[in-house]
Amino acid sequence: MALKKQNFLKGSVILMLSAAAAKLLGAIFRIPLTNMLGGAGMSCFSCAYTVFLPVYALTTAGISSASARMTAECRALGLDGDVQRIRRVSFILFSAFGLAGSGAVILLAVPFSLWSCGSYEAVPAILMISPAVLFGCMTASERGYYEGLSNMYPTAVSQTIEGFIKAGAGIALCVCAVHNGERLAAVIPWTDDTRSIAAAAGILGVTLSSLGAVVFFAVLKLFQPGNTAGKPIKSRKSTASELLRTSFPAGLSAVVTNLTAIIDMWTIIACTQIPDRLPAGVSSADYPQFVYGSFAGIALTIFNLVPSVTNMLGKGVIPVITGAWAAGDGVSLRRGTQQALLTAAVLSVPCAAGLAVLAPQVLAFLFPERTAEAELCVMPVRLLMPGMVMLCLAYPVFGMLQSTGKPAAPLKIMLIGAGVKLAGNLLLVPAMGADGAAAATTICYAVILFSALAAYFRQAGVRLDILPFAAVLYSGGMCMGAAYLAADLTSRGGAGALVQIVSAAAAGGMLYIVCLWLAAGRKTLNFRGVAGE
Repeated sequence: MALKKQNFLKGSVILMLSAAAAKLLGAIFRIPLTNMLGGAGMSCFSCAYTVFLPVYALTTAGISSASARMTAECRALGLDGDVQRIRRVSFILFSAFGLAGSGAVILLAVPFSLWSCGSYEAVPAILMISPAVLFGCMTASERGYYEGLSNMYPTAVSQTIEGFIKAGAGIALCVCAVHNGERLAAVIPWTDDTRSIAAAAGILGVTLSSLGAVVFFAVLKLFQPGNTAGKPIKSRKSTASELLRTSFPAGLSAVVTNLTAIIDMWTIIACTQIPDRLPAGVSSADYPQFVYGSFAGIALTIFNLVPSVTNMLGKGVIPVITGAWAAGDGVSLRRGTQQALLTAAVLSVPCAAGLAVLAPQVLAFLFPERTAEAELCVMPVRLLMPGMVMLCLAYPVFGMLQSTGKPAAPLKIMLIGAGVKLAGNLLLVPAMGADGAAAATTICYAVILFSALAAYFRQAGVRLDILPFAAVLYSGGMCMGAAYLAADLTSRGGAGALVQIVSAAAAGGMLYIVCLWLAAGRKTLNFRGVAGE
């Protein structure tokens, strides 16, 4: 039992580090791209991503987990022939779905661009990203096979390769398109806008990164020994049926999580009011796309960084909750729940506090060439920060719901949240613009978090100790105050944005740790049980 737990922890660390590296490389990709494209150009980029992500999520989200579960089960029973059959059937089946998904994205390119942007400007970007659905399905199938064999290295390496190719190729292609925009506009149909062409070139880096992962797995397979497995027991039909039955719910849930991006694109572009004073270089016709591109390319990029990390950390508690639930161990169940949520809170609260205070400095430092877009996103970033904390806490709750026999609950809760988001955007965006979209996002994730907690508490029958969470919030408030004072003092001294950020982060971080230690105490904030249970 101890060896099994060590293997799980080692695999979790490998995946967490590779995913963190991929997220960092993704930020390196998006930030220079936003500086080059601006708000209007990022509107084309974000529109392409918005039509791509639901199709990609539906076709790929459940593949790895379904293939991994079936592979692990057959391997444990010594059915090596079935393991190889699962690999082959999964690859063929989901490659066919990926091909259909890529075709769907291509067919949606023109109508979706007209519906979302009111023009054909997003068509080249949508077409450039469409093959990534096929490549993503092929990669997900292979990742599931290796994960089922408890070998996390291929997944980790392929994620890192994707991140490097996306950042390197995407930025290089975008730079090339920016410098040769007029020449490319003469040969590319649908648009003569150089920003649209540059966005398409940048998003081609996403497709090439997916292709790079496929090539990696193809090369890896060449160096594997020949198949010596016995004859499989299950038929191809029953294997395919089980793969589909297992992967479809996860894919559907992933589609729902992308609804907020579609809602933002539609409502911000459709409902944004044209102000009396427009940013320099932005026409009244382009202003809605400018607002949407700025919000999606800047504010949401900042918003999504921390939840991606806490999502990975939250996965570590799933075996603890599953084991405690199966054994009827209420003490371990409560302790695991408390520690998972407290870990997410301790990590997310100071990040949210710091970004809320330092939003002008952070955006000015990251996007120096896009002053108008950065200024537009200062208040949205601040309004998004409470929602970011709630999303960080919601991820582990979803995992715990699945671990306690409620796999459909996250899907229902996300649908409710999407309805709240749509209503909030329709009410707030006409009056507040991007600020309204940010406020609606925070309200949406508040509803999601409290609904998920209520469902989990009813299912598991546990109650939390509120005092440590109050200590985290108090310490976060002190962190915010210290960061504000440090930024204000360095600003008065004439320091640049980077010096203000570093000094404020140091002051706020130190006071946060001290306050947390004094308010909660060493015993209360003990996280070792999450890994050690």
